[in-house]
Amino acid sequence: MFQVARDIVKLLKAHQQELSVQDLQRLEGVGAAKACLLVVALELARRYVGEKGRVINEIEDLLPLIGHLADEKQEHFLCVTLTGAGEVIAKRLITVGLLDSSQVHPREVFADALTDRAAAVLLAHNHPNGILEPSAEDLEITCRLVEAEKLLGVEVVDHVIVTTKGWVSMRREGQLPG
Repeated sequence: MFQVARDIVKLLKAHQQELSVQDLQRLEGVGAAKACLLVVALELARRYVGEKGRVINEIEDLLPLIGHLADEKQEHFLCVTLTGAGEVIAKRLITVGLLDSSQVHPREVFADALTDRAAAVLLAHNHPNGILEPSAEDLEITCRLVEAEKLLGVEVVDHVIVTTKGWVSMRREGQLPG
């Protein structure tokens, strides 16, 4: 059993943390069922344990943490707090809204960021309707959050919208004020 664990660690290092069922089945003592179970366990560990300390250099580095939003049937608004070096401190659900809107207040977004002593935040929410374009409400709340940033000293790095069709960065689209 310990040898299998050592072999899995070697594979993880060789495949840069991404393992498939087929990769695991090549190990002695790992059949199809055990390989499937291991892939699920590794994914759970990556999502729920591996978030803290993950470095976000590019917005694409954030996508594994927020991609699950695309499948939600209601709007979910998340805040990811970051250190000055861009390491993830925490990912938190701020609010769950209706089918096409969500009540978001700067107080709720920045409360945990201040407690975390975060240097910055990344914001993300989904559009269950599949429209990638930021709504007027999205632009308004983003402006309010950037205004709060100036007072609180916690930078709003980006606001990302996720749908089943893809994602859009408000910063890259020039829609992040400031």
